[in-house]
Amino acid sequence: MKPSRSEFLDLPDVRLHIRRWGNPEAPMLFLLHGWMDVSASFQFVVDELARDWNIVAPDWRGFGQSEWLNRPYFFAEHLGDMEAIVDRYAPEGKLRLVGHSMGGILSCLYAGIRPERVESVVSLEGFGIAPTTPEMAPERYQQWLGALKKPPRMHAYADRAAFARRLLHSDRFLTAERAEFLAKHLARVGDGENRAGLRHHGIIWNGDPWHKAPAPYLFRLEESMAIWKQITCPVLWVAGRQSWVIRDFGQRPGDWEARQACFANVREEWVEEADHMLHHDQPAEVARIVEAFIG
Repeated sequence: MKPSRSEFLDLPDVRLHIRRWGNPEAPMLFLLHGWMDVSASFQFVVDELARDWNIVAPDWRGFGQSEWLNRPYFFAEHLGDMEAIVDRYAPEGKLRLVGHSMGGILSCLYAGIRPERVESVVSLEGFGIAPTTPEMAPERYQQWLGALKKPPRMHAYADRAAFARRLLHSDRFLTAERAEFLAKHLARVGDGENRAGLRHHGIIWNGDPWHKAPAPYLFRLEESMAIWKQITCPVLWVAGRQSWVIRDFGQRPGDWEARQACFANVREEWVEEADHMLHHDQPAEVARIVEAFIG
């Protein structure tokens, strides 16, 4: 495996862990992980990259080795962190962004908010979440208030081997070797106490349980679509052929096409034998697609 190194970026309200791979003199590439994932899970793709890259891969706040805040998180905070990260590591020039799921959603939003800063975007299964309607708001606020009274907790596993078995159970394309590696990074020993006084024993997911709390506000697809229309760079959507995300789009005829229509320059690629975590399932094909697109 290609070795990585750790750095930290101290922001006013959080300390972020930044994983680095490759030659500092090579072209820069940002790898942005998804929800309940960590930067280290890009290891399989990094190992398959043919070219030399200077890779910057953060753990988002509340994930992995970045600081856990033990309180509700808001999606826009990740955009603020993203701007701080790119300003630190690439204050000049244009950015190559590759993001998975939430990281892909953030990449596309950033490319529309700061179009002058972005050269290309590869969104791996990050196409925006399901649309909502205003009628869903009362229940969402009820869920939010409920979470404040009873903070979310993580399921505890007996050991990392049990955690790896859970990964294998939920992803039929994952190999045992990769599951063992992921169990070292996607899980941590849960022997601490959070601010709510809840203790976690055993092995737990390497993400702040507060990330499981519902946001009080609904996802507004129309806002994302308005932002996507401001993107000027080429965008590549990469989807796993067997992904649950694609099955969900199949229940909403026309949604996929309506979203793509917001992009001035977008195309799609498909990865066979891959579910939502396609960078775990078929890293060689993902690496090939990424390098072919970003040049």
